[in-house]
Amino acid sequence: MSTVLSVPRLTVGRATINQLRQVLEREVPAEAAQLVREVGFSAGAAAYDGFADWCSTRYGVESPQGLDSRYLSEALGGFFRDDGWGTASTEIVAPGILAFDTPDWFEAEPRDADYPCCHFSAGMLSDFFTRLSGQAAAVLEVECRATGQARCRYLVGSPEMLTWVYEGMADGASHGEMISRARG
Repeated sequence: MSTVLSVPRLTVGRATINQLRQVLEREVPAEAAQLVREVGFSAGAAAYDGFADWCSTRYGVESPQGLDSRYLSEALGGFFRDDGWGTASTEIVAPGILAFDTPDWFEAEPRDADYPCCHFSAGMLSDFFTRLSGQAAAVLEVECRATGQARCRYLVGSPEMLTWVYEGMADGASHGEMISRARG
């Protein structure tokens, strides 16, 4: 008889993540975004492992990569909803760019932010999508409920592609214009 050792699951609530962000914004405002993103990146492995287990249970696949691509958006949306992050949908908006949209993401607490600020989630999603795709994935939040918008929108793509999008936005283009340019 073999014994299966399970690793205890530690749940860190929404309030903890939001408090971490608030403390860092207060104490080290210039570094806060990068620090919160880095902490979020470390959460990507656990989120991916949870997704893999969820997919195995729901879809009977050995790994998320075994899902038919037609079900990926449904699976991602179901997992993040069931795990308490919020509802989400995905769509390919240009070659090499996936949009991850959510109208009720946990980190976008209502406030009067000047710019997208779901840094923990951007870091977590970057590691998550890197594990899912098997390639380096960068994530750029381009819309945020904390700024008064109706949804949070994260763009997912290669670091090179999203650097190009970011630089275009820094030069005055909107993310929509950059997506149109990427479509060719």
